[in-house]
Amino acid sequence: MSITQQYLLDSYRARVLGEPEPPAPGRHDAELVRELRDHRRFHAVIAGRPARGRVWYTLRRWLRPRAL
Repeated sequence: MSITQQYLLDSYRARVLGEPEPPAPGRHDAELVRELRDHRRFHAVIAGRPARGRVWYTLRRWLRPRAL
């Protein structure tokens, strides 16, 4: 059963029972991604790591050899 079919079945059941309909699939995805990003940044700051630009900083360090 696909997500859409499950959503339609749940909506039908809710309508028949007089309950509120469930949220549509994917409706809160952007909010979830934002919350995960903020959560990772928060834990990076708590651990003493930079909260932003960690990937570029690491790549720059690996790809650019240090001058002796």
